[in-house]
Amino acid sequence: MSEPLRGVIVSHAAVAQALLAAVAAITGVHDALVPVSNDGCDTGALAERLTRAIDDKPAILFVDLPGGSCLTSSVRLARGKANVAVVTGVNLDFVFHRDLPPGDAARRAAEAGSRAIRTPAA
Repeated sequence: MSEPLRGVIVSHAAVAQALLAAVAAITGVHDALVPVSNDGCDTGALAERLTRAIDDKPAILFVDLPGGSCLTSSVRLARGKANVAVVTGVNLDFVFHRDLPPGDAARRAAEAGSRAIRTPAA
């Protein structure tokens, strides 16, 4: 891939902007992710926001919750596009592996996120 893979954080309210700021502060990577919020829009307007964020480039849509309008709109947009993948949840692994194809990067992010979810020992 000549251009790094684009990550789009799709969220309710201002969650995407907060996650974008956190990723930049923790990793020092400032250009890997684009925030898209469903705030103040219907599913048609959200689809337009997602289309603009993807800009016909390979992308992964990281959706904040495994349900609701953000996920529905993201899955609908990605359907039939080999260069767009959808993952529910966000983790830092993605910003360091943007050279992978969308499907591989999405699987890697999901696996890293699954490994990171745990109950710490007291």
